[in-house]
Amino acid sequence: MSSATPALLLTRPLADSRRFAAMLPDWHAVLSPILRIVAVDHDGRQLRDAPGLVFTSAHAVGSAGPGRGRLALCVGGHTARVARAAGFDVREGNGFAEGLLPMIEAAGVPLVHPHGRHLARVLPVPGVVVYDQQAVPLTLEAQALLAGGAPVVLPLFSPRSARLVADAAHGARAPLWLVAISDAAMAAWQGPAAGRRVADSPDAAAMAAAIRGLSLAEQ
Repeated sequence: MSSATPALLLTRPLADSRRFAAMLPDWHAVLSPILRIVAVDHDGRQLRDAPGLVFTSAHAVGSAGPGRGRLALCVGGHTARVARAAGFDVREGNGFAEGLLPMIEAAGVPLVHPHGRHLARVLPVPGVVVYDQQAVPLTLEAQALLAGGAPVVLPLFSPRSARLVADAAHGARAPLWLVAISDAAMAAWQGPAAGRRVADSPDAAAMAAAIRGLSLAEQ
């Protein structure tokens, strides 16, 4: 990586990418969502009447209706903050879906899991698809960034987005430095990489720290 700070290519949904870019204000960030979140028809009454919910994404919280003090098992910090703001009694996990399993076992009330159409981990509770994660092409700005010769830091926040970005970045000339939120996200990448790093924990703060550390190490 050159001594100049490389560009960040952020491919999460737009609101998520903007929030992450704000954590790295000294970096030039190109926002090009590879997915868009689209609500789908579902049985809203089942979610509104559920004594407890399992949230593996903040995108599902709005589908469950007012919290009214109901139990919400949340995969990580951001999802927990959104659920808490909606009025749920939140128990926060460690950022991994597997970390929810003992919480589910100890919940003591029936649970429902509202989630996206593309699910990385099936949990042992009834699930309801409440949104779709639809693939979208990279922007012209992102394509130009990948076609250039300057290094690009590419955060990978999920296995599915890693696969989609790898396909979209096929043939990129720019050296790609990957920072993944988990081993699973890194393993899903099927393209070339000039460097790789997995965050110490599965959250945005650890991703930002890994990006800063990668840049310092390579300089």
